[in-house]
Amino acid sequence: MFSALTSRRGFAARLAAILPGLAASGAALAAEPASPAPQTGGVKKLDYEGKPAGTGFITPLVIYDNTIYIAGQGAHSHDPKGEYPMDIETHTKKVMDNVKTLVETGGGTLDSILQLTVFLTKIDDYDGMNKVFKTYFPNGGPARTTVAVAALPGNSLVEINCIAAVVKKG
Repeated sequence: MFSALTSRRGFAARLAAILPGLAASGAALAAEPASPAPQTGGVKKLDYEGKPAGTGFITPLVIYDNTIYIAGQGAHSHDPKGEYPMDIETHTKKVMDNVKTLVETGGGTLDSILQLTVFLTKIDDYDGMNKVFKTYFPNGGPARTTVAVAALPGNSLVEINCIAAVVKKG
């Protein structure tokens, strides 16, 4: 028993058992600032009109630390009666109009969009989507991923979500 207490392995095991407690107490003391750090901004969850979002399942617009997060927008988002034609150009235009409105509501612009993810129900619609997409980004588009999926809610042919920077202080 005495040899277990004096061996290097026994000493290391005992030391390892007490070090986390010492490190945590020292880190807690070192982490206490002299004065409270300023807040960098809270999370704002907003609806399509820029008002505080209710308790809905999906929040269309979230702003945190000068970054805008837009939930997936489909052509069905503002077409509850299903009146839009079922072609990729119409759907892409409607989706991009929704994205533009939300980004601007959050204090950004189309040029401040950093990243987009595009979901298409048919990869054959890629060229038609790109044709419309280019009209929204004459100065060059953001980083983008496009994938084909089996289906989208509301029979939308395309859905887009994005991340943008806040460039306008409101």
